[in-house]
Amino acid sequence: MTLTDPSTKERLHVGKVLCIGRNYARHAAEMGAAVPKSPVVFLKPSTAIVRTHGSVVLPAMTSDVHHEVELAVLIGPGGSNIRESEALDHVMAYAVGLDMTARDLQSEAKKKGRPWSIAKGFDTFAPLGPLVPADEVPDPQALTLSLKVNGMVRQHGHTGDMIFTVAQLISFCSRVFTLEQGDLLYTGTPEGVGPVVAGDQLEAACTGLPSLTVTVV
Repeated sequence: MTLTDPSTKERLHVGKVLCIGRNYARHAAEMGAAVPKSPVVFLKPSTAIVRTHGSVVLPAMTSDVHHEVELAVLIGPGGSNIRESEALDHVMAYAVGLDMTARDLQSEAKKKGRPWSIAKGFDTFAPLGPLVPADEVPDPQALTLSLKVNGMVRQHGHTGDMIFTVAQLISFCSRVFTLEQGDLLYTGTPEGVGPVVAGDQLEAACTGLPSLTVTVV
């Protein structure tokens, strides 16, 4: 998968897609989970990315796919052991994204103590909106997120309610994985997640960013 640098228009290879679970307290509560003391990190393959006006394909292996609207971060300058105070200097762009989840498969994996990779990693399970250069987003913790399904608001939240800020997440992840140009970070979802079915139209929005629209098929 490749993306276009919104500033230079150069083509970028997408590397790791890092995702954060339970990064909003109310979402943790609706999932019956404790608020984490450190970031809950999982990975999606780059093949999960689908761009705006594309389709989210419901896999035959699941009967319960949920939407999760998120702020997505595109890494520019890479590095490891990045200081929190310098973390936002490593952001190239922001976008609104969706973390699609096969909730039945995730619940089964949790019960058995297994990873969430299958539940989170199907093709088209990481929709990504148009990218906006980082310097056009003065404060990633001052944004409103929302998701409409067939025109009805399902999720509405604020990035200021994140348990771990974008800077904290970048710093933490860089202590585990060397971050590289083209890596993506999905920063967690607010409350209100729920199921989708074939034919649904999803519209994700975030303050100052172009909306993301996908169709479920």
